[in-house]
Amino acid sequence: MQAVVPLPQNGSDVKYLDDQDVKHYSTNVPRRTRPELLKKIDETLRKVSAQSVLISDLVAGLVGLNSTDLECLDLLLLAGPTTAGKLAEHTGLTSGATTAVIDRLERGGFVTRRRDATDRRRVLVEIVRSSVDRIAPLYGPFQQRVKQLNRQFDDSDLAAVVNYMTQALEAGAEHVAWLQTQAAGTRRRA
Repeated sequence: MQAVVPLPQNGSDVKYLDDQDVKHYSTNVPRRTRPELLKKIDETLRKVSAQSVLISDLVAGLVGLNSTDLECLDLLLLAGPTTAGKLAEHTGLTSGATTAVIDRLERGGFVTRRRDATDRRRVLVEIVRSSVDRIAPLYGPFQQRVKQLNRQFDDSDLAAVVNYMTQALEAGAEHVAWLQTQAAGTRRRA
């Protein structure tokens, strides 16, 4: 078993590409123009996205999964019991790739398949709760740090973040749909 390394206690202990990344956003607001703010939002979202991929890959490795499987598991956790088709639609994976993900998750004890009680033709994929309990501690220190961060913002600030992120997520979903229309030879299969 690997030893758990404690997380840095504050942002100033972390260096992620440049020192500006760890300074409180509010200290930089008066000095930035709208184009500068929009550029910073774009750069920050890209860094958060990259960091999310790297965290996912690390956590997946610690629990014996690949990052695609872990992300699909998280989507199942958010959605509740769902069909393979809905998972494929949401992820952009092919039906074959989605079936392979579900097979691996089932073999690992992370999900089960069961017939839908209202329509016996449908098979639902659902999380095995104990599997999530094995993964959750790996996110605990990060979640505690985010809770501390959340205390620095009032409800209207948080509502603005939710609004922005929701619309960014919708833009991302539209982009996934567009990417799926691109030439098949340029797409890599999972």
